[in-house]
Amino acid sequence: MKKHIFTLALVASTYSIPAQAEPAVCYNCPPQWADWATMLKAIDKNLDIQIPLDNKNSGQALSQILAERGSPVADVVYYGITGGTTAKREGVVEPYKPAKIEDVPEGLKDPEGNWFAVHYGTIGFFVNVDALGGAPVPQCYADLLKPEYKGMVGYLDPSSAFAGYAAAIAVNHGMGGDLKNFDPVINYFRELQANRPIVPKQTAYARVVSGEMSILFDYDFNAYRAKYEEDGNFEFVIPCEGTISVPYVMSLVKNAPHPEAAKKVLDYVLSDEGQQIWANAYLKPSRPVELPKDVSDRFLPASEYERAASVDYDALEAAQAPLGERYLNEVR
Repeated sequence: MKKHIFTLALVASTYSIPAQAEPAVCYNCPPQWADWATMLKAIDKNLDIQIPLDNKNSGQALSQILAERGSPVADVVYYGITGGTTAKREGVVEPYKPAKIEDVPEGLKDPEGNWFAVHYGTIGFFVNVDALGGAPVPQCYADLLKPEYKGMVGYLDPSSAFAGYAAAIAVNHGMGGDLKNFDPVINYFRELQANRPIVPKQTAYARVVSGEMSILFDYDFNAYRAKYEEDGNFEFVIPCEGTISVPYVMSLVKNAPHPEAAKKVLDYVLSDEGQQIWANAYLKPSRPVELPKDVSDRFLPASEYERAASVDYDALEAAQAPLGERYLNEVR
């Protein structure tokens, strides 16, 4: 499809955006993930910009903007940190420095503005306690290999979704591996196969809440959201062996169809109000915005988070494709 015929009418028909609204298309902005539902409503209310729901994962969003580099459809994209570094290298995003970007710490933003972090998450177990059938809440990766958890465990596909890749790196770290040695996580996932894990490509929040899946390798913010906002008994566990914390980032797509609307959206997510929306959804904002006490009090104690390590983001990007290939060839 040629860029010059990508009209507002086509956007409206494809993404169900009312003709009177100013449009912007964000890849990988699913309402059930990181409370994008609230963020999109706030953008609509405060900016009069309507962004259609999009249920891609990080890998799918990156693949799509690469495929559409000649005639972009998306205006902005949200993905795991490695998506931003890859998109910059591939030349499918362009520099933009939103208001307040100076408050984002060095290392969490591209110096030219090709990507910047909007929030953090820490990997652990998102557990539906009522769906465990009497089994104890697992505390360690090793626990999930026990027969009593057969059919209960899920993780996102690490060859596709960034959350799945981050979970795999967390397991690898906890089991003694590093970004040059993936044997621990490959061996772990191969052992876990005996328990028939569920491996979706998309966010599985609703599947845990419904009890279809009892345990999901996921971020703390999704587990806290369920624990405090859903009916049921939910817990977040930082595995005893250790884990990682990683940021999610956003970018302006190169030659975006609606660049001015896109820039307003990126300004908003880093604004005080936008960052507070992330904080209210149990995400750690990328800017030093203080968490409301009623939110911070609901997190696990800081001593638990001492088991969460940070990683080298360039090395994380370089390792993503090799780990994905090994997973597909040796596990799936």
